[in-house]
Amino acid sequence: MTRRGAGPFAAAALALAVAFTHPALAVQPDEMLKDPALEQRARALSAQMRCLVCQNQSIDDSDAPLAKDLRVVIRERLTAGDSDDQVKAYLVNRYGQYVLLKPPFGPETWALWLTPFLLVGFGAAYVLTRPRRAAEHSAERALSAAEQGRLDTLARAPAEASDRDYK
Repeated sequence: MTRRGAGPFAAAALALAVAFTHPALAVQPDEMLKDPALEQRARALSAQMRCLVCQNQSIDDSDAPLAKDLRVVIRERLTAGDSDDQVKAYLVNRYGQYVLLKPPFGPETWALWLTPFLLVGFGAAYVLTRPRRAAEHSAERALSAAEQGRLDTLARAPAEASDRDYK
């Protein structure tokens, strides 16, 4: 038996749960620039930078003091007239490629970008060759007629012995 009106209540509860689980941005009001265009550029840049404390979180989402310092540096550089690329270059020069959430494809990052594809390839090769190996092993392990006869004899012997013990 279902209760009348439970569907809308459940949908509203789910909507509230989803709304409250969305991560809040860590940018503080005192960090924000007065110019909306510069602030938008600063937010876009900070969303691309990794928090060096939190690791897989952008500095835009992080409450760590270092993330706040990086957000302030980005805003200072933008206010000074740097382009987005100059700000990124400044941060990469200072902290290395690790500061970028999505580092560019290059010799230093080949392993980072290619490892997932290599793992999938090796996994696919293993899965595709496994049935063939199983067939080869079953052919190698097949018993000869003499071995099968001996096995049958041994398998019957304990059964005959146990029948004899109970009579």
